[in-house]
Amino acid sequence: MIKRAVMALSGGMDSTSLLLRLLADGAHVSCVSYHYGQKHSIEVQRASNNIEYLQSKDLTVDHKIVDLTDAMSLFESALINEDKDVPEGHYEEEQMKATVVPNRNAIFASILYGYALSIAERERVDVSIALGVHSGDHAIYPDCRPEFYQAIDHAFTTGNWGSERVHFFLPYIEGDKVTILKDALLASDQMNLHFDKVFENTITSYNPDQDGRSSGRSGSDVERILAFHALDLVDPIEYVEPWETVLEAALETERKHKDAYYKEKLTDMQYYVTRESGTERAFTGMYWDEKRTGKYTCICCGHLLFTSEMKFDSGCGWPSFHSEHGRAAIEHIEDRTHGMIRTEVRCSKCQAHLGHIFNDGPRQHGGMRYCINSASIDFQEEES
Repeated sequence: MIKRAVMALSGGMDSTSLLLRLLADGAHVSCVSYHYGQKHSIEVQRASNNIEYLQSKDLTVDHKIVDLTDAMSLFESALINEDKDVPEGHYEEEQMKATVVPNRNAIFASILYGYALSIAERERVDVSIALGVHSGDHAIYPDCRPEFYQAIDHAFTTGNWGSERVHFFLPYIEGDKVTILKDALLASDQMNLHFDKVFENTITSYNPDQDGRSSGRSGSDVERILAFHALDLVDPIEYVEPWETVLEAALETERKHKDAYYKEKLTDMQYYVTRESGTERAFTGMYWDEKRTGKYTCICCGHLLFTSEMKFDSGCGWPSFHSEHGRAAIEHIEDRTHGMIRTEVRCSKCQAHLGHIFNDGPRQHGGMRYCINSASIDFQEEES
């Protein structure tokens, strides 16, 4: 259990969620926010607002603001250069690299490490450096990746006395925005805090307007909006446009990005089946007569759907399963195409079309038959 921590508090949802987790676990937290010439500098004020709210609830948290504007004005980035526009679109697209600030996290981490060493010496305690970096950042921001923090921890440990008392704490490094929000909800409940009040005091947008309203169109906005939507939540911050509008735009951005990804990743038949709800011809798919022991996963996202124990020979010419894996949560959707009423089945994780389900399966297993296209699944043989 962490009892003493320092952390970077940007004013965004990731670091704010991490702060809530640390406080819910009973830690004394010292937060550092940075002015570095960022166009969204309102984030620092939002961080201060939340500190005031949390302190009013008698939580043990303090806050320092460090000004790095002059030093970081030397760097090239759309986040700090007025002559460069912040790109809009999906957060994993190539143009989002324009929002990288060179060496930013190394600089921030270096300051935090020195602060943590000083606290450890002054208070005679072990100190954790807590950061809210997560897997959604890895594609575009190399200084959010696990290997970066492994390397920088080694360098700081080598270059300092007393480093045995200081450790990095990266609880979200393999998670995503949804993981983070779930943790924030839990921590808020634990401390009886108003979740919406906390998160209306955050900002994730890289290009808010002059009134501090989020654009809803930058990659960071899109990622946040989709996370709130995934948990059936309405984001409490104010956007330039109504929530319904920014949500629809974010979903369309995600759809276009995924579509381009699937067109590159999948074969023509796999794309036709999974993304266009097509059907392969009977007895042509590679798994209709597969008898090896193993697991069947979604060809698009790798989500576990079936195991070989669930497969049976129905004679229909497509892979048939009498039940789905307990964690599959396959979606059942009414299908009225081709003059019939059928039940379509889709992957719950990525909405890939899998096939249909019928009630002519083995009675001893419930009587259902999942009629699945080989093109929609991947098979991994079980090692003997």
